[in-house]
Amino acid sequence: MRKRIHVFYSGRVQGVGFRAMAEELACQLGVVGWIKNLRDGRVELLAESEEEKLEKFLEALRTSSMKNFIRQVEIAWGDATDTYDDFTIRYS
Repeated sequence: MRKRIHVFYSGRVQGVGFRAMAEELACQLGVVGWIKNLRDGRVELLAESEEEKLEKFLEALRTSSMKNFIRQVEIAWGDATDTYDDFTIRYS
């Protein structure tokens, strides 16, 4: 079953390649959605795929070379909307 995750990462996650790494992992795993920096210093991620792929995606992010920059993760699960065709970095 396709699911959606809406995630907020806190810590020193801006400007260290976190978004680019997430985009690369998403493409490797077949995850679609987007990621962007927020003005308050957090990074927001919205992703859709099969639940198992999303679990692998979250685990890959958690154990990546960026793990020391992440201080807190807030995750909300929901049903996929099938709105996205790829995974992108947003700049607004």
